[in-house]
Amino acid sequence: MTPNQPYLFRAFYDWIVDNDLTPYIVVDAHYAGTQIPQEFVQDGQIVLNISPNSTGNLQLGLEHIMFDARFGGVPRNIVVPCPAVLAIYAKENGAGTVFTVEENIGSDEIEESPLPEAPPKPKKGKPRLTVVK
Repeated sequence: MTPNQPYLFRAFYDWIVDNDLTPYIVVDAHYAGTQIPQEFVQDGQIVLNISPNSTGNLQLGLEHIMFDARFGGVPRNIVVPCPAVLAIYAKENGAGTVFTVEENIGSDEIEESPLPEAPPKPKKGKPRLTVVK
């Protein structure tokens, strides 16, 4: 069977846009075939605004997401293989989804990337929740 991640991605994109919110994606910048502005990559990832107002010629295909966008005023052609998309969410409220490794498997084009560092051990005491954007 084909991977379900591109279908889920498009469904979340449509849902976010239909609710007048701004869709952002988190992309693995080291995935093979990813064409993004490397100067904006942080910790091996890049967050991209893919709203209809921020992109031109947006194509949500089964293998790639392609669009034109400006970065620092410079026009760029962006190509993101679907398995490189780690998450899609609405900027305004964080609603969306994170794709698991199993959903992203289905391509032999995965580059080896270093494993992320283990998070620091939590401090003892009262638990706290933080908003991550």
